[in-house]
Amino acid sequence: MSDDLTDVRFLTVAEVADMMRVSKMTVYRMVHSGELPAIRFGRSFRVPETAVAAVLRGGIRDVG
Repeated sequence: MSDDLTDVRFLTVAEVADMMRVSKMTVYRMVHSGELPAIRFGRSFRVPETAVAAVLRGGIRDVG
């Protein structure tokens, strides 16, 4: 992530869920596990768009 936050676009959990085609709960799990970095604003989270792109570029992995 860049130190200059003027170029960073933050997404809501709902927007991330739509982009990744998963539920909001899945996004929350990813945030809490550290798999997806996020910033907390009050009671809500914002996820940098670059972090979502990096996760999506990571491809499919076998989880079990």
